[in-house]
Amino acid sequence: MKTPYDVLLRPVVTERSMDDSAEKKYTFIVDRRANKTEIKAAVEEAFGVQVVSVNTANFQGKLKRQGRYEGYTAAYKKAIVKLSESSKTIEFFEGL
Repeated sequence: MKTPYDVLLRPVVTERSMDDSAEKKYTFIVDRRANKTEIKAAVEEAFGVQVVSVNTANFQGKLKRQGRYEGYTAAYKKAIVKLSESSKTIEFFEGL
């Protein structure tokens, strides 16, 4: 059984994600194998909120070069979670 913290890896703190928090949309980097129902359950359990929708996007690693050596950055999955109007906000994003 996965805990919510196995699914939710870290929050995304960018200018756009902070603007979306006014509309009760929060962005997280999640486990690449997690599906939308697992992400919804993890957010509801970890923060005690009610989730309306979950949008996900997979990002492949980019090719980077350092001199003659090539490598790829890490691939990741991003989830944007929208909370219901009656739900409380996530306090983590308020202090930023």
